[in-house]
Amino acid sequence: MSELEPARREATLAWARRNRLGMFIHWGLYSLAARHEWVKNRERMTDEQYDRYVRHFDPDLYDPAAWARAARAAGMSYAVLTTKHHDGFCLWPSELTDYTVAHTPYGKDIVTPYADAFRAEGLGVGLYFSLLDWHHPDFAVDGFHPRRGDAEAIAHNARRDPERYRRFLHGQVREVLTRFGPLEIGFLDFSYPDGYPTDEGPVWGGKGAEDWGSKELYRTVRELQPDMVLNDRLDFTGDFVTPEQYQPSRPMTLGGEPVPWIACQTINGSWGYDRDNTNDKSPDLVVRMLIDTVSKDGSLLLNVGPDGRGRLDPTATRTLHEVGQWMALHRRSIDGAGASVHQAPPDCRYTQVDNRLYVHVFAWPFKHLHLPGLAGKVTYAQFLHDASEICYEVLAPGQEANILVPAGEAPGTLTLQLPERRPDVAVPVIELFLAEGERAA
Repeated sequence: MSELEPARREATLAWARRNRLGMFIHWGLYSLAARHEWVKNRERMTDEQYDRYVRHFDPDLYDPAAWARAARAAGMSYAVLTTKHHDGFCLWPSELTDYTVAHTPYGKDIVTPYADAFRAEGLGVGLYFSLLDWHHPDFAVDGFHPRRGDAEAIAHNARRDPERYRRFLHGQVREVLTRFGPLEIGFLDFSYPDGYPTDEGPVWGGKGAEDWGSKELYRTVRELQPDMVLNDRLDFTGDFVTPEQYQPSRPMTLGGEPVPWIACQTINGSWGYDRDNTNDKSPDLVVRMLIDTVSKDGSLLLNVGPDGRGRLDPTATRTLHEVGQWMALHRRSIDGAGASVHQAPPDCRYTQVDNRLYVHVFAWPFKHLHLPGLAGKVTYAQFLHDASEICYEVLAPGQEANILVPAGEAPGTLTLQLPERRPDVAVPVIELFLAEGERAA
């Protein structure tokens, strides 16, 4: 949440509610290695070793229009592309370094065609930019750096100029914010002060707001892209928070106050193309994660990692297609929806838009679904996928069970009468029309 401009909160909340599902795209040199976007770090590669990917980067099948069509068909409303990841390689021809796509066999700007293609499909355009740069000569080696165990590289830190790196960083951020048109969302990634946890223990030589010049970067963002929503990884400020690779158990807060949030999730645990990684989330799990996120007033940014030729891999393509099939029938329970003041029963999630309450049924019950507190508050009920009516009743609280009659429920409980056969969709959704005055919080 922005400490500088608390008035941005409502605008960000409104943006997030309109845009509950987006596409994150991690793409760069590491797609050729095909073993995780942190391959340079994990394998402690030198620049010389990593340069083989520069010499061979030639994504001849890059078709951003196909990406955009896949995103739109999946029910997504925006995308975020990595213009530069931690390895320092730029997908646009930066004027501040030669370490760009212009100096590869491909030789062409990647970011502009991406932005044009997604706008042509009516989707919002977002860009990611790494604050780290493991290639830049003035970026000090630290506990996250690929050469963190190289005594010679560490000794060279004394000759590195952090101010020169800050000028380079700010210059590239200005390029990204001015070259590609109006942006809806920006990701500046990431800060890690001393002691930041890693698999190898607390990080040393960490970097944060002072190292990046985060206050000035924030002012630059507001000057050049005043309507863009910005993430929270400057170690200083942001419009929304970004839980990554876990599912929050409740709405996100900061200082006890609710904040806009976007969950960053991968399909298989890797952001970049990872050929041998088969730890895939099933499409129906992705749908449930999306629903769960929206029920807690959050949004989901689902990642794809195109391969070295520029294609979305078959698993990502299949996942997007199946999520899209569900979204085509149930989108109004997601986009524009948010948390409800009503309490969902076990194995269900509620989302709400004005006086329409959506019951997402994760585990299909036998014949009846009991909804606490909704007796007398519902005027009509139907399945969302086919608009078929669902009958309901209120079981008398004092009713005793016998051979054919179930026991009564707690006072105020509404009981839906469901078919024994579960609808053939990833997650069935019931749309309840509430009486006037029963709107979302």
